[in-house]
Amino acid sequence: MTDVEGARALEGRRNRILRGFDSDRGTSFGAPAIVVHPAFRGRQASPAGRSPEARLAEIAGLAAAIRLDIREALVVPLRAASPGLLLGKGQVERLATLVGLHGAEVVVIDARVTPVQQKNLEEALGAKVIDRTTLILEIFGERAATAEGRLQVELAHLEYQAGRLVRTWTHLERQRGGFGFLGGPGETQIEADRRLLRDRIARIRRELEEVRRTRGLHRARRKKAPVPVVALVGYTNAGKSTLFNRLTGASVLAEDLLFATLDPTMRRLRLPGLGEAVLSDTVGFVSDLPTELVAAFRATLEEVTEADLVVHVRDVAHPESEAQADDVRAVLRSLGVLDGGTPLLEVLNKADLLDEAARSALAGRPDRLLVSATTGEGVDRLVAAVAAALASGARTETIRLHPSDGRRRAWLHAHAEVLAEAEADGMLELSVRMGEGARARYRAL
Repeated sequence: MTDVEGARALEGRRNRILRGFDSDRGTSFGAPAIVVHPAFRGRQASPAGRSPEARLAEIAGLAAAIRLDIREALVVPLRAASPGLLLGKGQVERLATLVGLHGAEVVVIDARVTPVQQKNLEEALGAKVIDRTTLILEIFGERAATAEGRLQVELAHLEYQAGRLVRTWTHLERQRGGFGFLGGPGETQIEADRRLLRDRIARIRRELEEVRRTRGLHRARRKKAPVPVVALVGYTNAGKSTLFNRLTGASVLAEDLLFATLDPTMRRLRLPGLGEAVLSDTVGFVSDLPTELVAAFRATLEEVTEADLVVHVRDVAHPESEAQADDVRAVLRSLGVLDGGTPLLEVLNKADLLDEAARSALAGRPDRLLVSATTGEGVDRLVAAVAAALASGARTETIRLHPSDGRRRAWLHAHAEVLAEAEADGMLELSVRMGEGARARYRAL
């Protein structure tokens, strides 16, 4: 490489860093790909309740979400990860044969691959190698529609990228030169890249902190308004957006696709005896969700932590439904939702895909709601259950209002159950039944 070419490469690299995109990042849509799930044994094995075949199907679904052309998907059994290649040499040779046979341009590894392992695998396979974290970041990067979503995805990508700069700048020397602690030009450029990344990360964090502050103001305004908030959560592709559309009449993108929607959407929901509530559709969860994404999307996920009720939507027809539910609970627990006293309502969606035997087995469980967002089955029961959960702890009390206080009177009729109303001593006396949440909102009026 000439000095001029090297200078151009350096300048291009700086521009890509500042834009938040690594030269390795882009994946061509429609590119032929091979998907591999390393099935580790012992302590490195997949979480309990998940078979290697189920994990392989999930990573294949994630790859399909960015429209990779999956030519083959296979499980590779491993006793332990190889430091240099992750997989064993014989397995790498077999994989290289498959890459050549299918003309694969991308190999997706369902594990976290170190920079050294990625470099060695790409050289051995002659194809681009991306790991699970990179794949999920690719999906989020494609689906983020709002400025906030793009900022959160870029922050997650930059934080993931910051630890992988060591594998770039292969045209510069790696050996330290001179005396003391002075490094060669390669090390100097890596430090420059890291500084650019740190500056960009700091700026995005400041912008997201402003988003977080703004969301806090909106939540405070909603509490004064006062309308209860119901948050839909669940594993990706559990049918949250379809159920959201069914309940609110909205038109949020709902496809049989992992991570079809990312940005939270809020709509009004009418509840019997309670009036209006705000229903929030949030980003779906997935097993082994990258920690960078959980941190980056914390501002969005705060909508869940501040909700009056969390509705956990499950794909009851999925063979790994219980394991998926455990993954969702783990994320909710990390957010402090399960320990914060927020009521949780579990909904078993996609009932239309169950056979009669499975439906009969679930019908005897009064603690679970069997619904179908597609056909509308059980949706009325769900709405009634949401209203009942929000009204939990309800008690009847007498409220006295001045006849001119039409605002509070209208609010009680809209958001509580007014049992009786009479006039006494020039005042209105209302016998009202409402829950703790509604009572707190009434006091805030």
